[in-house]
Amino acid sequence: MQQQEQQPVLLLIDDSPSIHRLLGFKLKNEGLDFLAAFSGDEGLELAKSNQPSLILLDLNMPIMDGFETLHALKDDPETIEIPVIVLSGTTKPEEKVKAFELGAMDFVCKPFDIHELRVRINSAIRISRLMRMLELRAQIDGLTGLWNRAHFNERMGTELEAAQRGESEIALALCDLDKFKNLNDTFGHPAGDAVLQGFAAVLNAELRSYDIACRYGGEEFAIILPDTNLEQARSVCERVRVKISERVWPNYPKLSATASFGLTHIGADGRTDASAFVDAADTALYAAKEGGRNQVKVYSELPEAGDGPAKLALAS
Repeated sequence: MQQQEQQPVLLLIDDSPSIHRLLGFKLKNEGLDFLAAFSGDEGLELAKSNQPSLILLDLNMPIMDGFETLHALKDDPETIEIPVIVLSGTTKPEEKVKAFELGAMDFVCKPFDIHELRVRINSAIRISRLMRMLELRAQIDGLTGLWNRAHFNERMGTELEAAQRGESEIALALCDLDKFKNLNDTFGHPAGDAVLQGFAAVLNAELRSYDIACRYGGEEFAIILPDTNLEQARSVCERVRVKISERVWPNYPKLSATASFGLTHIGADGRTDASAFVDAADTALYAAKEGGRNQVKVYSELPEAGDGPAKLALAS
């Protein structure tokens, strides 16, 4: 799940070619990739398509000035998190206040000292990177290294909306480790932790890079499968189910673990609301547990499909 560190990208939005040449020359040894925009509109497009690490934004530009550009950047979910340093030829306090109120991280007056600007740029990139790391860690389960429930709640709706916009298929599987309480009682909690980590390892090995595996809670996991039809999703679940059932636990030779899966699919049952989608997968998971565990059940194939979600009431 860790991403390789990439070279920071600096987007300069300024209508002055001389400023672009000056900063390109003065900052060429700072380990930055440069993007150049000479208007607010062009800057917005580059910010959306390239997601730079930092934006340097001039206030005094024709047609769409810096304040309008900054407002648009901070009003768009795709660019709201990109830090912005405002460049201005004015020292008026009211302009500084307005820039900060609109969401600027810093304000630098022209003519600027290049050494000071260099420090401010590096500081802004470092702070932004640390904030993103903290946000990322807040969405990762500490035991398994998978995404956690908070991340699932955020991504489920996003992925469903993306599937609807692109008219593509999407599937969701809820997985529950069978008789997990008995496993903990028999072999101890370290063994339970090993099984949770082992199941996460199976998921990481069997899923595609763009699939989203989350620890949903306790011994329950969720898998979001974008751009996946029903049979492909069933195949993924069966593959994971077999792999976990065949897994050998070196420190616990008498231990065996299995999992049950509830699967739903937007092309099969037409449920496009995130909560209804989760309820459908939960209903299928309940059927898998009730039907004997260690199996995959599909919501649309259940006799009771459409009668409303069942609650997972069986002991795991």
